[in-house]
Amino acid sequence: MKILVLCTGNSARSILLEAILNCQGNGRLKAYSAGSKPTGVVHPYTLKLLKNKGIINNFHSKSWEIFSKDSKITMDIVITVCGNARDEECPYWSGNPIRVHWGVPDPANVTGSNSEKQIAFETTYNTLEKKAKAFLDLKFENMSHDILQKNINNISRVI
Repeated sequence: MKILVLCTGNSARSILLEAILNCQGNGRLKAYSAGSKPTGVVHPYTLKLLKNKGIINNFHSKSWEIFSKDSKITMDIVITVCGNARDEECPYWSGNPIRVHWGVPDPANVTGSNSEKQIAFETTYNTLEKKAKAFLDLKFENMSHDILQKNINNISRVI
């Protein structure tokens, strides 16, 4: 199963969910992330938080265009994690992937002390981790497209 996590800047939320899914998925899936208007850099608090969680990878901010129609990678699921990406015109994804929106506030927009920013990133991570765990608890490998869509939609409403 291949999952693409989308956000506008691809610097915080989408990177966090990509990392969580790949780390906790135990080889059952491969997650990628991208943005509609990538910042070009991963937010430093994102990298610091992931490092503190023991997740070290070569994360980078990239455009969703690399995964669109000319990509050799066909996505099974496309998850948007912010309102901007959900409402934007998405490129064509080959293979008719399941689409779902798991919106969370952008921790990169938090102003204030370093402590307040760190708390915002940790809160976002925890919310995304709950959604990811609910997804990973599913036996998605054996679900039909329609049943999987229903289950993933329920995760967005419940958590």
